[in-house]
Amino acid sequence: INAEYMGNIRGVYEAKLEGFMPGGGSLHSIGIAHGPDATTFEKASKAELGPVKSDPNALAFMFESILFYRLTQFAKENLVDKEYYQCWQALAPHFDPNDINAGV
Repeated sequence: INAEYMGNIRGVYEAKLEGFMPGGGSLHSIGIAHGPDATTFEKASKAELGPVKSDPNALAFMFESILFYRLTQFAKENLVDKEYYQCWQALAPHFDPNDINAGV
């Protein structure tokens, strides 16, 4: 279990094709759901498996820690995206507990 801070320095970040602009960052505290947005997940789930070349002009980074990150008062009051959760609302359920051949 860890906390994660992602930053996008330049280009398009492949796990969030929209809305994660260069200079942007996202903080996910311990126990908070995070991952690719619904559009990116669906696209990747249906893609043919094989090597994929990342954009050579893109540059992103991630810091992970077992410790909690703390926001400054300024960040709490000015930089929290209260609509961030919306990027997962379109995720469709794919799990079928009765499919004994799943993953085979």
